[in-house]
Order: sequence, then C-alpha cells, then structure tokens
Amino acid sequence: MKKLSKLLGVSILSFGCLLSAIPAQAQETELPSTINWAIPFGVGGGTDVWARFVAPHLTKNLPGNPTVVIKNQPGGGSITGTNLFFQRAKSNGEDILGTSASTLYPFMLGDKRVRYNFDKWIPLMASPTGGVVYVQPNLGVTSADDITKLDGVTLPFGSQSPTGLELPVFLAFEMLELDIKPVFGMKSRGAGRLAFERGEAKIDFQTSSAYLSSVVDLVDNQKAVPLFSLGILNNQGKIVRDPAFADLPTFEEVYVKKFGKEPSGMEYTAYKKFLAAGFAFQKVIFIPADTPNDIINAYQSAVRTMLKDPTFIKDSEVQVGPYENIVGIDAAQYLSEAIAVSPELYAWISSWLKSKFDYTL
Repeated sequence: MKKLSKLLGVSILSFGCLLSAIPAQAQETELPSTINWAIPFGVGGGTDVWARFVAPHLTKNLPGNPTVVIKNQPGGGSITGTNLFFQRAKSNGEDILGTSASTLYPFMLGDKRVRYNFDKWIPLMASPTGGVVYVQPNLGVTSADDITKLDGVTLPFGSQSPTGLELPVFLAFEMLELDIKPVFGMKSRGAGRLAFERGEAKIDFQTSSAYLSSVVDLVDNQKAVPLFSLGILNNQGKIVRDPAFADLPTFEEVYVKKFGKEPSGMEYTAYKKFLAAGFAFQKVIFIPADTPNDIINAYQSAVRTMLKDPTFIKDSEVQVGPYENIVGIDAAQYLSEAIAVSPELYAWISSWLKSKFDYTL
C-alpha cells in the first residue's frame, strides 16, 4: 500500500502543477522523427488495437508528423512492460506509454511486482471503453436469457492474471455463480480470444475495440454468442447499457433475471469500484512528467486537435466505440480519484483474491 498512499497524497498536486505550467497555446516544437509508443501487451488485444488505431491520427497532428511506432512489450499482465517504461523511457518526447486497467489495478492494490509510479507521468488522453462477455455456441445458449443453462458447466477462461483487466469480470462471474476455470498467463486479451477460437476456452471477454474488430465476425458466423456487456457509467454514476452494444443487457440486468433481485454486498461494491476505475479510464496515453513543457504542450495540442477531427470521430465510433475521451487536467484529476481504495475494500478484495485464486497481494 506504500505506493498507493504516496500517489493519493501527491498525484493531484503533481499532475496539476505540471499541467498548469504548460502554455495554453502550442508553440512550434521539434519532436523526434520517431515516437516509440510502448504497449505492455501482446498484439491483438484491446489496448494494442486502440493504439494502432490512434497512432496514425497522432502522427497527422503532431508537429513534423513523426512516425509513431507501436512497441509491444507483453508480460505480467502489463506490469513487465510498464516497469521497463518507468525505468528506461526518455524524457525528450521520444517515448510514450499506453496503459489499460491491467496496469491500473495492480497499482491500486499495491501489487509487489509494481515498480512504476503514476505520479511520474502525465496523462495526455484517457479513453473510456466497455466490454462484452461471450460463450461458445455449442453450450446451448443463444442469449443471456439462457444463463441458467450454464449452471454446473465448467467454463475455461483465458486470463492474464487475477489482478488484471479481468478482475471485475471475475467478480461478475462469481456473482452469477458460474463455474469458471481460469487459465492464467495470457499475454493479452487477444491471446484469450485466440484460445476461445481454438475451442480451448468456453467463455471469453473483450473490451470494445477488440470485440468490434475481432469478435463481431465470430458472432456473425455463429462462432460466438454474446451474453452481456459491462455497460457504462452515466453522469449520475449509474451503470446503463453501453451505446456500442445497446442490444446487449448489462451484468446487472442478467443478475436480476437470474436471481430476481439487484446485486448487492461487498462483491458488488468491489465490482463497481474496479469497473469505474478501470473502464471509465481504460486506455491512457502517458508521457514522462520531466519531459520539457513545450513538448508536452505539443502532444496536448495534437490530442485536442485529433479529437475534433471529423474523420477521427467517425472512425473511432466504428473501431473503438462511441466514447468521449478525457484530456489534460481533467484526466489527471480523474485518475487520482479513480484509484482511491478504502481500507475496508482493500481488505475484502485481498481476502477474496487469496481464497478464490490463492493469490497474495
């Protein structure tokens, strides 16, 4: 919890001071001709798909149009590559990082493998996302209406780690009383999807970008059956249907259908907390905080211009979902608020991870 306490005490101040020092208007700045965008996941997962979509748009809007090269560094559910970035990234604008909930959750939970500190980076853009759970068609399930047909069926599920992106999904499975058999060690959610396609996994989960790019075709060809989406948080903090998957029920709807009551208790409190932290602030572009202000400003200006580009907006809705990105100081403040874990919740989730997966934080 040492890293977590440190971040909570200084992150808003450090992010705020650094960002407030950046001039409001971009100045002509010379950037390196090649930008290395570290993605601490394997090829084909949601973060990789998102980064490869954003990269050419970033090139288009940065001064000098530098080439943005995606550098996949999988391992440890994103911890390995993120640790490397923290240790080695240059602060001349050459290196940026793309993260996911799998990067955020271990930090929130004080995972002993984590060596990185978010207060050493500035978030340039945060992209919310949703996600969809789906199953093999040979299970006899045609929609979430058939959820009870999964009772008593062992469902292998390819996962990166207990504290990775799948954490709230595991909690949802638990509350739905599904018999999940996790297979840990996947390099990305893309690897989990490939295990599903090979028939090795009977249930899978993908974030919106990967689902839209790689799973919709499986559904159209009767090779996958969607069960539910995780939904999104509205302005009142209520989980509602995801506009990208408006025909799919939320986890809450499926729970009510199966048990005749709303989900509640510490499991659901944990589910909502990690869903809000990890999915409302899902994909983030970070740059080292000691990067010169004019370079940070050039990135900030490029991101804002990109987000107003009609072509980017149109393509984004199709490829990563109709979600509103967060930029600048708003992203910094939101990150600080999102990662706060109460002692009660920390104690509960630690106990649950130990009893469920024999995993010690």
